[in-house]
Amino acid sequence: MASFETHYTLPLPVFDKPVKLLIVVAPYYRAIADQLITGASDTAKACGATFEVIEVPGALEVPTAIAMAERQSDFDGYVALGCIIRGETTHYDTVCNDSSRALSLLGLQGACIGNGILTVENMEQAQVRADPDDQNKGGGAAAAALHLIALSRRWSSARKGIGFRPPEDSFRA
Repeated sequence: MASFETHYTLPLPVFDKPVKLLIVVAPYYRAIADQLITGASDTAKACGATFEVIEVPGALEVPTAIAMAERQSDFDGYVALGCIIRGETTHYDTVCNDSSRALSLLGLQGACIGNGILTVENMEQAQVRADPDDQNKGGGAAAAALHLIALSRRWSSARKGIGFRPPEDSFRA
């Protein structure tokens, strides 16, 4: 059973420049959303990051809001939060798959995103995963975004100029 497994968690990254996160949450299940936000904001604060929280109607709108912010704002990374509980129809599958796929595509385009949208069978599973004192999936999503920001900064600072460099003595007088 998963609750008895131990998992390794990377230590939070350390930043020398400020980090600004956007936490995008679909509060359909308000109590779950609030716990996810608490976990994410506590993790952001532990890294010294600033953050803004915005709400969208549902999990399908989370990637759209992140894409808009990525194009039009100055956030370093994003935390996607929400909860999808299986119901009686296939709508669950559509929402789970499409929100996850859209977040993945944004990530592949370079956005630093931690996905904390829970996909569960029932409210009990959601509560365990959202609880900051239990599985803390909100905090885990924030940590994922922060790690990706650290990698992005590491690799962007390592870039060198493009094109040709003149021979060293070509500019000697």
